[in-house]
Amino acid sequence: MTKVRSSASEALGDVLRDGMTLAVGGFGLSGIPADLIDAVRASGVKDLTVVSNNMGVDGKGLGVLLEAGQVRRVIASYVGENKLFAEQLLDGRLEVEFSPQGTLAERLRAGGAGIPAFYTKTGVGTLIAEGKPLADFDGETYLQERAIIADVSLVHAYRADTEGNLVYRYTARNFNPVVATAGRVTIAEAEVIVPRGEIDPHDVVTPGVFVQRLVQASNRIKDIEQRTVRPRPAAVPS
Repeated sequence: MTKVRSSASEALGDVLRDGMTLAVGGFGLSGIPADLIDAVRASGVKDLTVVSNNMGVDGKGLGVLLEAGQVRRVIASYVGENKLFAEQLLDGRLEVEFSPQGTLAERLRAGGAGIPAFYTKTGVGTLIAEGKPLADFDGETYLQERAIIADVSLVHAYRADTEGNLVYRYTARNFNPVVATAGRVTIAEAEVIVPRGEIDPHDVVTPGVFVQRLVQASNRIKDIEQRTVRPRPAAVPS
């Protein structure tokens, strides 16, 4: 059975439900599965728990789910550039669990590796440690962090084959590999899809065994959160 679906909506149609946990790849607007996020928005599911580094920006990326009132809880490392995210957090409309960025990545990786929990020094002595077990190792105090396993993971890849083997491009790789392994069902969108066997195994980052469904990403403009430029230097007379 092929893993390739005709559209993001078809790929998500029978797995989305109210109250589920979604893990979503990307960092800001870089490497986000934009087509899959839009399909979640169009589905109308609500009371979602979203696990992601951040929630995009207002009106783009995961920000569209916040605008539609579909998100009940967020596990993220920072608020980022999303004003609505901050407003909903401060108003008490959104439950937010902040997790240090490296800890969040490891929680997702642990979930994909079948490791239920791990210990880290990050967060010891801060609000992050409240209510979490502590233990001493070699004279140092560590806190226990639980792994994250999502009902569905959504990721964006640059290149994929029809078996779901994924290759990422530059910084768009970011959280996508660990998100891909942390889902009970993982759905990937890829900019280029090639037949089985056309990707060198040495180039594969996420093996197809972790990916259940695959869709062709649309040819859309890749948004940039903040574009900073400087004047071109004046030409030096020859």
